[in-house]
Amino acid sequence: MIDLVVNFDTLHHLYRAYMPFIQPVGLFVSTSESHYLGQELTIAYQLPGSTTKLEFKGSVVWINPLGASGGRPAGIGVKIITEPETHKHHIENLLSRELASGDQTCTM
Repeated sequence: MIDLVVNFDTLHHLYRAYMPFIQPVGLFVSTSESHYLGQELTIAYQLPGSTTKLEFKGSVVWINPLGASGGRPAGIGVKIITEPETHKHHIENLLSRELASGDQTCTM
């Protein structure tokens, strides 16, 4: 069962959601639903320019509440548990030019 579905429409959207400081890899998911640290979820996501939905099981490791500082969106950071290196590879290949950007992300 899929708990959340995320479509990353642009590279900028994916960049803002990517959490490289979570090891081995994490993604931020904007949501107004209530979640708790340690909660396990199954997430389906689609990368920019792709028609394929990828899936992973993950654990909530970050929470941005409504009204978070810096105008950051409400949502959760999820550490990818299933096949993290495969997901990391797909994401970082797309973001190879963006990773050195100083643009604000959804988390830090």
